[in-house]
Amino acid sequence: MNALRLVWDRFEEGFIVFLLAAMTLVTFVYVILNNLYTLFYNLAERFEGASEALFAIGDAILDLAQAMTWSNALTKALFAWLIFFGLAYGVRTAGHIGVDALVKLASKPVQRFIGLIGCLFCLGYAGLLSVASFEWVKTLFDAAIGAEDLGHFGVMQWHIGLIVPVGFAMVFIRFAEIFVRILRNQQTGLGLADEAAEAVKLSDHQELNK
Repeated sequence: MNALRLVWDRFEEGFIVFLLAAMTLVTFVYVILNNLYTLFYNLAERFEGASEALFAIGDAILDLAQAMTWSNALTKALFAWLIFFGLAYGVRTAGHIGVDALVKLASKPVQRFIGLIGCLFCLGYAGLLSVASFEWVKTLFDAAIGAEDLGHFGVMQWHIGLIVPVGFAMVFIRFAEIFVRILRNQQTGLGLADEAAEAVKLSDHQELNK
C-alpha cells in the first residue's frame, strides 16, 4: 500500500511538472514563431542577393505561426488541468492557505473537534462538486462537441472538462485521508499552510544571515 501511495505521489508531481512544461513549451514556440519571421524579412530587405531565399524562409515561418491558432486553446486547456489537478496536490502538501489563529488558541481536543468539522465540510463540498461536475461532463459527452480550435485534432470539450470531476474526486480522497488521520490523533487540524508563521520564519532567517 505504501509503495502504491509513493508511486501515485510521484506520478502526481510528475504530471504537474509535465503540464507546466507543456504550457511553457507551446507558448515559447508560438511567441518565437510570431517574432522570428520579421527577422528574415528584415534580412531580406538588407541583403538583396539572398532576399528571395530569406523571404521564402520568413513566409514559411509565418505560415507555421498562423497554423498554430490552436496554441492558445491548448494552453488554456492545460492550465485548467493544472488548476484542478493541483487542488488535490495542494491538500496533500498543505499548500492551501488557512486562517486558524483563533483555533490554535483552543485546547488540543477542541482543535481536533474543529478539524473534524472543517474536514466534513470540505468532504461535502468536494463530493457535491464532483458529482455535479460529472453530470456536466456527461452532458458534454452526449453532445459530442469539439473543443475550440482543437476539435480537428479529435479533442472534445468533455476531454478538457473531465478534469473537473476527477480533480474534486481527488480532493475528496485527500480530505478523507486527513479525516482518518485526525480520528487517529495523527494531526489536529486540516494541515493548511500558515502564511503568518512562514513569514516569521523567513524574517528570522534573514535576521540570522545579516
